[in-house]
Amino acid sequence: MKIVERIVIVLLLLAIFGGAAWLYFYIQYYENQERDAIAQGEYRIPLETEVETSTSTDQSDWRRYYPTSIPLTIGSSTVRASVADSLDERIKGLSDTPYLPEGLVKLFVFGAEGSHSIWMKDMNYPLDIIWVTKEREVVHIEENVSPDTYPKSFGSPIPAWYVIEANAGFVEQEGVEIGDIVVVYISE
Repeated sequence: MKIVERIVIVLLLLAIFGGAAWLYFYIQYYENQERDAIAQGEYRIPLETEVETSTSTDQSDWRRYYPTSIPLTIGSSTVRASVADSLDERIKGLSDTPYLPEGLVKLFVFGAEGSHSIWMKDMNYPLDIIWVTKEREVVHIEENVSPDTYPKSFGSPIPAWYVIEANAGFVEQEGVEIGDIVVVYISE
């Protein structure tokens, strides 16, 4: 092989590996921006997707337990989501909360794929648990999980990136199914 051919082959290999590296780091950068936006509360809330929160006098102080929330669509249902994106928030989850208002869910952002087991430690009410992939597709659902199931844990057989916890009955009421798409509204 001539030297020119070797140089061309080396340049082609560098271009291929350089492109792959650039793509990898671009994806990592985008994911970090998304996590930072969620953590900082920078969200675009479309007017047409506003969701009314509970006006019940029993739950009028719900922001005490869920101070910030963002719009989130699961399939055809739009709700608000309280985000747990730090390790401490994910560990605590909904433990020791007296209720989860209608129209509000808890969104766990793990930032890595896995089965992400959930347990009902210190829970006061039953939940529906929904596992969602990095591509935001619902891949596993556990319905009406009782606090009495602790210390048993529930996980997804398909790796997930997010977990959504909702009041028991939410999945049936809203018609959430495997394959539904989840949309998180954050600012650009």
